[in-house]
Amino acid sequence: MAVVWGVVGMAVRRADRFPAHLADLTYGIPWLSYGRLRPLHTNAVIFAFGGSALFATSYYVVQRTSQVRIFSDRLAAFTFWGWQAVIVLAVATLPLGITQSKEYAELEWPIDILIAVVWIAYAVVFFGTIARRKVQHIYVANWFFGAYILTIALLHVVNSAAVPVSLWKSYSRTRGCRTRWCSGGTGTTRWLLPYRGIPRDDVLLRPKQAGRPIYSYRLSVVHFWALIFTYMWAGPHHLHYTALPDWTQSLGMVFSLILLAPSWGG
Repeated sequence: MAVVWGVVGMAVRRADRFPAHLADLTYGIPWLSYGRLRPLHTNAVIFAFGGSALFATSYYVVQRTSQVRIFSDRLAAFTFWGWQAVIVLAVATLPLGITQSKEYAELEWPIDILIAVVWIAYAVVFFGTIARRKVQHIYVANWFFGAYILTIALLHVVNSAAVPVSLWKSYSRTRGCRTRWCSGGTGTTRWLLPYRGIPRDDVLLRPKQAGRPIYSYRLSVVHFWALIFTYMWAGPHHLHYTALPDWTQSLGMVFSLILLAPSWGG
C-alpha cells in the first residue's frame, strides 16, 4: 500500500499544479481547486505513503532485532486496515472541503478519533514485541520508532483537541501559531524521524551484505539522542516574521544550524 499511495500522492501533486497555472480549466469546480488538492497531496504522501512504509518497516525491524514474533497478528492487521480506512476517509472528505484548516492536521474529529485508536493499537503491538524480546539490548533503530510513536501520540492529542458541533464540523481547542504549527513543523519532523531509524537497520543488514563490521554503533546512539534533544527546539524556524516572540524565532534558527551535527553524525 505504500507503493500504491506513493503513486497516488505524487499524481495528485502533478494535478494540483493545473489549478495554479490554468485556473480557467477548473473554474466553478471547488474540489479541483488548489486549496483542496494541496492537503490531499500532503496527506497522501506523508501519511498514506510514508505512514504505510513506517508501519511495515517498524514491524519488520522490531521482530528481526528482538528475535521474536510480533506481539499480536490480529492487532497488527487492525492497524493496517484501520490506517487504510483513515486514508480513504481523507480522500473522501478533503476534496469536499471538510477540513479543520490546520496544515497536516486537516482531518475532522471522527477521523482523528480513528487515528488515535489505530495509534494505540500500533503502540501496543510495537512495545509489546519489544517487551517479549529474547535479547537484552534494545536496538537503536527501535529507539527511533519508539520515539516517533510516543511524540506523534502527544502531538495528535494536543493539536487535534476540538469541540464537535456536527458530524463533520468542529472548532479547535488550540490557539496561536505555536500550537497550530505543532502539526506542521514539529509534527512532520517527528513523523519523519523514523526515516532516521530505517537507515539504522542498515547496521543490521549492510554489514552482512558488505562482509565488514559497522563503522560505529556508538555514533548511531549519539545521533539518536542529539536529534531527540535538538529537533524539538527547531520548530520555530517555520515562524520567522510572525507573532512568535523574537527570542523564540532566534532559538529555532540556532538549533536548526546545530542540527547539522547530528545529521552528519548519522
